[in-house]
Amino acid sequence: MKTVAVIGCGRIANNAHLPALEQIEGARVKYLCDLIPEKAEAARAKCPKAEQVITDYKIALADPEVDAVFVLTPNYAHYTITMEALKAGKHVFCEKPITINYALSKEMKEEADKCGKMLNIGVCNRYHRSVEKLREYASDGKFGNIYHIYCSFRNFRSIPGLGGAFTDKAQSGGGVLIDWGIHFLDLILYILGGAEIKSASCDAYSEMAKDMKAYKYRNMWAEDTKDTENGVNDVDDFVTGYVRTDGASISFNGAWAQNIDRDEMFVDILGDKGGARLEYVKKFKFWSAETLEEFEEDYDIPDMYLCEDEAFLESIGSGVKTKSNIDNVLESAKLLDLLYLSAKEKKEVYEL
Repeated sequence: MKTVAVIGCGRIANNAHLPALEQIEGARVKYLCDLIPEKAEAARAKCPKAEQVITDYKIALADPEVDAVFVLTPNYAHYTITMEALKAGKHVFCEKPITINYALSKEMKEEADKCGKMLNIGVCNRYHRSVEKLREYASDGKFGNIYHIYCSFRNFRSIPGLGGAFTDKAQSGGGVLIDWGIHFLDLILYILGGAEIKSASCDAYSEMAKDMKAYKYRNMWAEDTKDTENGVNDVDDFVTGYVRTDGASISFNGAWAQNIDRDEMFVDILGDKGGARLEYVKKFKFWSAETLEEFEEDYDIPDMYLCEDEAFLESIGSGVKTKSNIDNVLESAKLLDLLYLSAKEKKEVYEL
């Protein structure tokens, strides 16, 4: 039995981790913590086994019974809470992105190493069965030489929480690239089996809500956090880029908001023996260069959040680092910084 505290009772907690922790028999949820006590109380509906509601996470860090904490707060708070938790002797599961930049992410890894604690990151797609199988296809040689991967993560006018934390760079670290792009780029690096980044080129735009009060939309995710009267919107709503690795090249287009009423969320893998398209995140189709036939494998897709949370708790007991340990995710964080640096300097970049 592992005793945990959940810090941050927002959407990712309620929609993913609390339902997962409720199902894990070996997880004791001693604390639900949120600055807004009503949010923590409401979260109990997703995890009735939770024992206490608190507003100060330091109470959980000071409790010797707590083995691990789940840091499910907005991006800017990941670093501070995680560092304090590690120093307090707790293992940490921290949602993606690791934090708002690569330098702070490296500090988090170094602190985890120093303290001898597990630090896992919420790269949930690494536990999605379709992504796992595509990695198996790649390692088994079914694609042959994978020479390029393209991904698209584009929606029609869907900027989340406009004017709130999502669009305030100081709090979020960025826009669609750090919010959606990290999922796509991380699963691509995982499928490639640890590709090393050689260079990155990116253009980033903030065009769709320059006048926040005039921004039109049909629906807005996280609308309860918006502040179009007094808030900030200084992040990217469209990105396009190209990445060179020591293996395959990667290209992408991403849009929180575009004036094309089509949602395109997919990953294309191009190899000399086969190719695949993964509709995000469903089952994938594979095409063989030998038979020219389309193939779709039949398999079950378990809850990826349940799988990643179980893996984290198991790693605490075994001492074996998982595929979502920070050691295996830092290259994704580095890539984000390289892309944002390229967009800022308007040129291809090779190092931070």
